[in-house]
Amino acid sequence: MCDPDASRVNAASVFRVDRIVIRGLELPLRQPFQTSYGRITHKSFLLVEACSKGVSGYGECVAGPEPFYCPETNETALHMLRDFLIPHTLGVPFAQPWDVLPHLDFVRGHPMAKAALEMAVWDLAARLQNAPLSKLLGGSAAKIRAGAAVGLQASPAALVERVGREVSSGYGRLKVKIEPGRDLEYVRAVRTQFPDLPLLVDANSAYALEHTPLFQQLDQQHLMMIEQPLAWDDLVGHAALQKGLDTPICLDESIASPAQLETALELGACRVVNLKPGRVGGFAAALAIHDRCRTSGVPLWCGGMFESGIGRAANVHLQSLPGFNLPGDTSASERTFVEDLIDPPVEVSSHGEIDVPTAPGLGHDIIWSRVDRATRFREEWSADR
Repeated sequence: MCDPDASRVNAASVFRVDRIVIRGLELPLRQPFQTSYGRITHKSFLLVEACSKGVSGYGECVAGPEPFYCPETNETALHMLRDFLIPHTLGVPFAQPWDVLPHLDFVRGHPMAKAALEMAVWDLAARLQNAPLSKLLGGSAAKIRAGAAVGLQASPAALVERVGREVSSGYGRLKVKIEPGRDLEYVRAVRTQFPDLPLLVDANSAYALEHTPLFQQLDQQHLMMIEQPLAWDDLVGHAALQKGLDTPICLDESIASPAQLETALELGACRVVNLKPGRVGGFAAALAIHDRCRTSGVPLWCGGMFESGIGRAANVHLQSLPGFNLPGDTSASERTFVEDLIDPPVEVSSHGEIDVPTAPGLGHDIIWSRVDRATRFREEWSADR
């Protein structure tokens, strides 16, 4: 991991996390979302609250109930947090939030569990300094560009109709999910109807190298990129596929750390990176990846994991950094959830932009009545116990 940029180092007084709360939440989606992994109707996740001096910061764990996207789940993250990460963090003095992730390195892997705690401490540190989270991260943009993702649809016509609705809502960049049997014909239908639309496809690891002829046909559809076509741990295969394509390959699941990014770039396994802070261990690792991509000229954007408004706001702050030069998957709260957890909600303008909050920390108030309705369990730890 690279050293923090000087602009991000803050002369804050030392703080200690004296209390940590974990809540298990479940939020219904406004409409089901289909990927090659399966059909999602609810978002089940862990919410971590880190407290110091009567102030709280919040981090959302992006793991899900099943190990389909990555090996981690809500249960494995809870185990790591409950039995290892939280006991190791309570009462420890931190001079700056940069110090948290190295402090958690004694646990191998489990970046999503680490990120939930680490990102809560970043929010806490920003609130203690009465500063927006973007300032601590080194961001300066007042607005970010938003894109939207469209799940698998029943037919090419249904996909075209859904893409049309998103374009009408102001999203200027669209991502469509694909899987074997629902790919080329579907993409061609969208491209015929929207010849100039910035468009990418996301395979979520549903293909193998034997599908190279299909990707060569997709190569003719003028796509921005093809996201994660092969297995999540197959960097060598992605490098081989990229050599035969003009369309850039973007890696998502394959980049779980700055070290894996280095390997991917060395192999030529991708030309674009989808960065999700909750996937790579938190903000410190995300900033290291951001800086490496920026200095290397690698296009970068921020993906989404169906985060509630809490996790969504964190992603907005991160995208205020200059290296995020492509629209991300951060869409409006109302597009995803029947009832989100923050006020004001994350909103997308008619120009496809989201304002970066200027209030302290995440910059949104949490609607606790909604959190309470969504909470399935709650656990608490204190430094004096």
